[in-house]
Amino acid sequence: MPSSTASRTYRTEGVVLRTYKLGEADRIIVLLTRDHGQVRAVAKGVRRTSSKFGSRLEPFMSVDVLLAHGRNLDVVTQAQTKGAYGHGIAADYGCYTAATAIAETAERLTDIGEAGGAQYALVAGAFSALSRNLHPSELILDSYLLRALATAGWAPSFTDCARCGSPGPHTAFSAPLGGAVCPSCRPPGSASPSPATMELLGALLTGDWTIADASENGARREAAGLVAAYLQWHLERGVPSLKHVERV
Repeated sequence: MPSSTASRTYRTEGVVLRTYKLGEADRIIVLLTRDHGQVRAVAKGVRRTSSKFGSRLEPFMSVDVLLAHGRNLDVVTQAQTKGAYGHGIAADYGCYTAATAIAETAERLTDIGEAGGAQYALVAGAFSALSRNLHPSELILDSYLLRALATAGWAPSFTDCARCGSPGPHTAFSAPLGGAVCPSCRPPGSASPSPATMELLGALLTGDWTIADASENGARREAAGLVAAYLQWHLERGVPSLKHVERV
């Protein structure tokens, strides 16, 4: 018996991470969804000016979509805007580069077909904050990166020693060991960030925006370097779009 239309379609919420041109009028849309993890789907005719939902499927948009299962790629059949984050982000270069780095990282950290509720919430929240300029874009980015890594199982420590648990604060940082390290556990070549930088990193991880927004430029630059090193260690390669992020 042929499967019904209802059994071949599903509805979910998602954020658009990336798009690719396909043929003359279509696009492949890479979505991070709440219920189905990463989804790659075809939006047919979306590049035509007459398309009913072309602008809804631009990068960084939050959408409610109806998709039909396909042999290789699913197909977008309906799309409704939940959060028009793309317009505000695209209007500011700093926000745009931060959002691009967030999208690339999210694509690396998530898999097709796996439930992605926590990662989806982090990305949607970061895009929303960027679109409204709630905080400096580089801080939103670094906060997202730390939280996303923690959600993936790689939570760093910025107070107690990440290796032996010795109470902190400590004055050394090792990405391979998981963050702050005490003098006994500190491996050669470890970074020696300032106390202000370690405080900022802890604030970005926990979402303490009072401390983060009041941080000095020097601490922000040093924190960004440590976040990038921690990200690269766990992803086992860099995130190319981080090179284009505007820093203070």
